Amino acid sequence: MPMRRRPDLPAAIAVERPAAGAAPVVVSLAHAGRIYPPEILAAARASQPELERLEDGWSDLIASRATEAGATVVQALWARAVADCNRGEGQMAPGEVAPQLRAQFSAPGRKERAGLGVIPTRLADVGPLWKKPLDRAALAWRLESLHRPFHAALTDALEATRARFGHAILVDLHSMPSIPPGQAGHGAQIVVGDRFGDTADPWLVDAVVASAERFGVPVSRNQPYAGGHIVRTHGRPDRGVQAVQIEIDRSLYLRRDRTPDSDRLKPLSNWFYGLLQEISAAWPGAAALPQAAE
Repeated sequence: MPMRRRPDLPAAIAVERPAAGAAPVVVSLAHAGRIYPPEILAAARASQPELERLEDGWSDLIASRATEAGATVVQALWARAVADCNRGEGQMAPGEVAPQLRAQFSAPGRKERAGLGVIPTRLADVGPLWKKPLDRAALAWRLESLHRPFHAALTDALEATRARFGHAILVDLHSMPSIPPGQAGHGAQIVVGDRFGDTADPWLVDAVVASAERFGVPVSRNQPYAGGHIVRTHGRPDRGVQAVQIEIDRSLYLRRDRTPDSDRLKPLSNWFYGLLQEISAAWPGAAALPQAAE
């Protein structure tokens, strides 16, 4: 029986726009959702605390002043366990889905083989997350309830911003575990990704890296996170849409029990607010554009 979206379920995404002083910036929060629909918990083999390990825990609090800086914020409110909006719809390993779906997932990458595809299916030290492989109805329900509405909202926000300002800047915000020794980027606490120059022009990445360095933490560029499906899909510098992914070490703002530390979170939120203001004004062609009406 197909899974249907119940009308009593809370919204899967939210779009928050600035009340005044809009800027040409859109912030995406794909992994900060904390809502677990009953259908998902019923299908889960893993416990909710185990599913919560997929989250970019409380990263939305880093962006709490984003609209104050003039940015539009597009946020997934449902948890990443439902669907990963930073993966493409074709990013799954064949062995993670029901047999009738395997032909459409023929070329899995490293993350997909590890169970971190468009639907997360496994975690280290947990094993399979779901009681049975995803069938066609379950996959469609997850994509239509969260993944597709998120990307539609992000597309709309970027198009509206570009129409108003002549260009748009997408900041895709994530959090990460501390990078272990031996892995590229070890020691960095902020990683700025632009797909090695594909999704943003150098002026933007340079500005983000310089701002992060002024914050006083080690910074890496594209290592080990070069940017995922969101910046790859929506970043089009040749069409006036610049996109960067920012990964922030969770140890900068979370306690060991994964709860937010307000004393350390506030300066990080203030830094992100300042970064958004800075890049809003930094576009090289800004002086050539007429001032947009507020």
